[in-house]
Amino acid sequence: MTSASFHPAAGPARRTVVAAAGAAGLTAVLAACGGSDEDGSGGTGAASSGAPSEEAGGGEGGGGTDLAATADIPEGGGMVFADQKVVVTQPSAGEFKAFSATCTHQGCAVKSVSDGVINCPCHNSNFSITDGSVQSGPAPKPLPAVRITVSGDSIQLAG
Repeated sequence: MTSASFHPAAGPARRTVVAAAGAAGLTAVLAACGGSDEDGSGGTGAASSGAPSEEAGGGEGGGGTDLAATADIPEGGGMVFADQKVVVTQPSAGEFKAFSATCTHQGCAVKSVSDGVINCPCHNSNFSITDGSVQSGPAPKPLPAVRITVSGDSIQLAG
């Protein structure tokens, strides 16, 4: 009995196809994780960036990154500055605070400030606009304070 010899068709090898599929999947996952989450709403909601507070950063100074005008941060609310990974709040008139915009639960970015709390949408952790302490949710620790300076009507990240 004579067996016919097997000659694979010309084309990419199975390993090449599997590796390409894996690379495409990894690219899709990385693109989804690294996307921009800008929210341009104002008021007590969030903006694409957040600013730290006068108390956290000290008095007048320079050399930092401009975040916002003091009038842009609502009293009793705040703004999230996604690009700078910071959230700036104004718990009471003229008192500005800043915290990391990275949730202490699983590292998601907080997205908004409303009703006196900073909100993380991933697992519903909420943090105080006054001191960053956990108000609800699975987050194990408060949001770390970020140093800012307030000079006149300008809020800057401390340099």
